[in-house]
Amino acid sequence: MGELIRRYGTGLSIAMVALTAFWLLILVVVPNLVLFEFSFKPYLPVAELGGPKDFYSLANYQTFLKSPIHIVIFGKTVLYSAIVTLICLVMCYPLAYFLAKVIKPANAPTIFLLLLIPLWVSEILRSFAWFIILAFQGPLNALLLGLHIIHDPIRWLSGFNGVIIGLIYSYVLFMLFPIYNAISSLDTNQIEASQDLGSPTWRTHWRVVIPHSKPGIASGCVMVFMLCAGSVIVPSTLASTNSRWFTEIIQQWMFEGLDWNTGAAYAFLLLMLCIIFVSLVMRLLNVRLVDIAK
Repeated sequence: MGELIRRYGTGLSIAMVALTAFWLLILVVVPNLVLFEFSFKPYLPVAELGGPKDFYSLANYQTFLKSPIHIVIFGKTVLYSAIVTLICLVMCYPLAYFLAKVIKPANAPTIFLLLLIPLWVSEILRSFAWFIILAFQGPLNALLLGLHIIHDPIRWLSGFNGVIIGLIYSYVLFMLFPIYNAISSLDTNQIEASQDLGSPTWRTHWRVVIPHSKPGIASGCVMVFMLCAGSVIVPSTLASTNSRWFTEIIQQWMFEGLDWNTGAAYAFLLLMLCIIFVSLVMRLLNVRLVDIAK
């Protein structure tokens, strides 16, 4: 707080802390605490609230355990969110290194502008655009058929294909930027020293670049996984009949079944999954939470 006051002055510092506290407490902590309480209460008519049937229990969580279909959907959501995260990591690491250490720094803003242009369009419109592109009679199949790359149209929207493509497109930049920032802070002299000592390119990355980039990699993996696991629009638009997402189940409980209690229990199961994933990534990459938050 003292550093903030010295840098920004007393008035601005108090305003910044107050706004941050308001966002954390009123818009994040309090709503989650209310939903957490709801998850232990039964879904009852308004007239029975506060009555003998209104008591705390684990019945809403047991509903999940008694539903094999929901367990399978939960597992597939975890699996395909991890697959999307891995694909984004493989795609973004070489691109981030290229932007940070290969091209001229003066050209980087132009490339970042081109990468950011798709984010100017809402996620709903981007998902519908991919629905049109990936359609059975869509432009992608028409292009591949015209180039004689394929002989028959491909059903891109079958299974989880469309969901994976849509999630990668929507959240790949959340992997790119943290890794780029981490690599940018690496002294180029360390890379040159490794090369001068005869180290091959792969070893330079393995022993020099990647260890320095671990906080950025961890931050990108955490953000992409959590965004994928919590996505609603992309799976709803690009999923097929056999590729439902866990957030769709939560949405059905809350908005179609009007059972906010069971929906809250399902939502907290998803939250616990994200917390476990963050812990595993931190342990795997040997980074601290403060490193991810930078």
